[in-house]
Amino acid sequence: MKFIDEVFITVQSGDGGRGCVSFRREKFVPRGGPDGGDGGKGGDVILKSTSHRRTLYPFRFKRQFKAKNGAPGQGKQKTGKSGPDLIIEIPPGTLVRDADTHELLKDFKRSGEAFVVARGGRGGQGNTRFKTSTNRAPRFAQDGESGQILKLHLELKLLADVGLIGLPNAGKSTLISVISSATPKIADYPFTTLTPNLGVVQPENGESFVVADIPGLIEGAHQGAGLGIQFLRHIERTRILVHLIDAAGIDPAHPLQSCETINRELAGYSPQLAEKPQILVLTKMDLPGTDKAVESFKAAAGDQEILLISAVTKNGVDRLIARLTQRLDILDDREQ
Repeated sequence: MKFIDEVFITVQSGDGGRGCVSFRREKFVPRGGPDGGDGGKGGDVILKSTSHRRTLYPFRFKRQFKAKNGAPGQGKQKTGKSGPDLIIEIPPGTLVRDADTHELLKDFKRSGEAFVVARGGRGGQGNTRFKTSTNRAPRFAQDGESGQILKLHLELKLLADVGLIGLPNAGKSTLISVISSATPKIADYPFTTLTPNLGVVQPENGESFVVADIPGLIEGAHQGAGLGIQFLRHIERTRILVHLIDAAGIDPAHPLQSCETINRELAGYSPQLAEKPQILVLTKMDLPGTDKAVESFKAAAGDQEILLISAVTKNGVDRLIARLTQRLDILDDREQ
């Protein structure tokens, strides 16, 4: 499975170059004195978020990263060349923690952000720096400072405005394929979706928004059942949850059972996640025999808003997009 959303890596910045011990040696210049230059600075390790990266998959094969060392100083007071910085590209939405202390070092929320996670060592001073009136010919220089070594915990949480949640085969992948250009695998067996999918929705009126199709959740997901906790983290950053429920699978005796199962898992993973705004959507309304199930669900749900759609026939899909656009606009106004 190529979707990697958590990895540990080790980074090391470059060592500073050693200072130079040198003396001026020219004809007709007796006792030229010390002229050793300073060592160059070691290269920094810089993390940079880029839209060209969507997962942490490249780190599956390479987990050790080291920047170049600074060059040693030279005679004639020449400073050594600084080591080039090492830039490591990561996807937006990545949280960077110190793996030993668990301290959050940086949360990359947008593409184009950069953060120096390990600074290169300072170059050592050459013997020119140590010349004094009482020590006119110092025969020593400084070593360069060592670079920093850090073990980092990288965790990716997808950045999306809307998260599609529900039991396996609730119609999430079909819906995202209809409302966006995403092309997830679609089949009639559970856990067809093994990795989250992102799609951009462009409504007729309003700003475009990003939708995430999260693999199906089952009872015990917050404890690791099924795909479980591996993908619950990816709906933490969403602003609205679209809770999809298969209308054909509703039990009239317990119409809210599947809905309550998912909400328990959200609360078990994070109370804040359970409090996110939700839109209840009954799917697969094109299948026969769904009318009675829908009536029982509406009666049990009370005053909650419920939308009815069929992703196959696209019936009700435009209304859902319009409702999402409206809700996102309201959230934007509140956050200003």
